Amino acid sequence: MGLFDFLSNKGEEKPVQPAAKPQTGGTDFFGNAAPGAATTQPAAAKGDSYTVVSGDSLSKIAKHHYGDASKWHQIYEANKAIIGANPDHIEVGQQLTLPTL
Repeated sequence: MGLFDFLSNKGEEKPVQPAAKPQTGGTDFFGNAAPGAATTQPAAAKGDSYTVVSGDSLSKIAKHHYGDASKWHQIYEANKAIIGANPDHIEVGQQLTLPTL
């Protein structure tokens, strides 16, 4: 309620509605499971497979599936035999395994 609303209502006050409690989904600010909360994992954390498309990188895939680009190392370790020695060189059409984290 702004100043002009207050003046036009001749000083009438309206009760303040309590704010709704945010739904945290069982995690704290940092994404850690809250004590006693049921944890649910994203679909990618169940050991899915992924087919590389044009423009992909391991960090982009990790960001999309895990929500954290720095988890590309886990994807690389799980697929080292397919990718080879250079993690920057993935090819369109490669079938990668997304490990459970």
